Amino acid sequence: MRVLQKSITCVLIVLISISTLSLFAGGANETEGELTLDTTNINPDVMVDAPFDGWVQGLPRITAPEGFDWKQYEGVTLNFISENTTPSTAIAANIDLFTKVTGIEVNIEQADLSVVVEKVGLDINSKQAKYALIYADPFQILAKNYKSFINLNTFEENQYLPSIPGGLDDFITSQLEVCGYMGNKDNLYAVPYDSPTMLWGYRKDVFDKYKDLFMSEKGYDWTPSEDTTWDQYYEIAEWINEKVASGVITEVTYGTGHQAAQYDSLMCDFSNVLSSYGGDWFSGTDLGNIGSVTVGKSTANTDKAIRAAEFYDKLLSIAAPGSSSWDWNGVSEAFAASEIAMCPEWHEYSATWENPESSKVVGKVGWEILPKGPEGRGNIYGGTGIAISKYATQREQEAAWLFLVWATSPQTQYAILKSDVGGSTPTRYSVYELEDVKNGMIAGTEESKAMPNLISTNAALKAWEAQNVYNRPKTPMWPQFDSIIYSELSKMIAGQQSPEETMNIIASKCDNLSD
Repeated sequence: MRVLQKSITCVLIVLISISTLSLFAGGANETEGELTLDTTNINPDVMVDAPFDGWVQGLPRITAPEGFDWKQYEGVTLNFISENTTPSTAIAANIDLFTKVTGIEVNIEQADLSVVVEKVGLDINSKQAKYALIYADPFQILAKNYKSFINLNTFEENQYLPSIPGGLDDFITSQLEVCGYMGNKDNLYAVPYDSPTMLWGYRKDVFDKYKDLFMSEKGYDWTPSEDTTWDQYYEIAEWINEKVASGVITEVTYGTGHQAAQYDSLMCDFSNVLSSYGGDWFSGTDLGNIGSVTVGKSTANTDKAIRAAEFYDKLLSIAAPGSSSWDWNGVSEAFAASEIAMCPEWHEYSATWENPESSKVVGKVGWEILPKGPEGRGNIYGGTGIAISKYATQREQEAAWLFLVWATSPQTQYAILKSDVGGSTPTRYSVYELEDVKNGMIAGTEESKAMPNLISTNAALKAWEAQNVYNRPKTPMWPQFDSIIYSELSKMIAGQQSPEETMNIIASKCDNLSD
């Protein structure tokens, strides 16, 4: 009996200790609590402009209820972990604009996506919220960890806080679905931050110079267009290789290059072809937009998927040899160095290729939607949203909300388009309505020189259409499926197994994992 009483006492002490820690320590905050701000002097019936400089005519402004004190979180320091992309680089370069108004310090840590995935996982498991702000890749971070992010609707719908300028309807609808929700639309876990999409990047000067020669030998205009097929893409790449070997073409060394390293990039590169052949990875529904915890049976071993693998294997056999070791950064560097004439690449590399400090092909780049296959096309979407950790303190969450509102606002998205370090392609409808943004989509204009990411946007807008875009499965186990896919595809392009064997192995391993 004394032993039992002692055990009960110990349990009570532990419970009291935990309760005390949660109340008084700056530790995990697993529920969205009441606001820490004083609402006494706030009038929610009147909205006033936020004290940010540089308002742009035609864009929704950041507003807050009358009496809201933008400096009330002064002294809070937030850590934002992000993939090392140009949008985050541009945000980091302009973060003083946010700190000046709010007094909130934001440390932006950038790393390769695989490192971000690992660090976010460790942070969430520890519940320490080292990172209050998270670059929530829909497929590798959001789908697995969404229960650890706050429901942003609780802030968006709170009458005492600033709301998203222009509202959720100003975000591109398909991107909001992919980046923001998981399983259903009851909770909003993130808002769109960037929108990288794989397109066809090519050397305009090479295609213009040798257009007549190609047409005389092959009988058709090889200029990249919506009508170009993957078979023609292969023929073009092979022809360039032959002309390079004979000394006719001197501007490049290879016809095509690919991001086919044994990494997520390989899955992305192949999925463009897979989708165009009418294939996909699983039989489940809504996997590419809202997402699901169940995926159904793998469809990697269907005839369509195997045909796609056979073509991709053939294509990689004539690609630049470095392709098997390149991710998206590697193929971008090869293109910028004039090594390859064309490649599938994320369209936000446009700014990199138009930067004379990092590129030899400034002013020579064209963009088009990826080639079509026997059953359509697939331009894989890789956009990401910003989420807020539910393990951050309530005060940190509120400060993080202010950053999220600012960083994803039309005003900020427009501003970073002009950043010297690049920037993102906007996720907001309103930004695309601006006259100078429309002009910036035309190569050679002064606006395109000031906003080089816009050069690829006309093709991106086509790629985002429902019949052209491809979204990989958004499911909690996707990182494990992804690893299986790119590991087996890597063996295929190395000649260790046939396309049919590869796709059968992928299907078998994925089904075993999901059972």
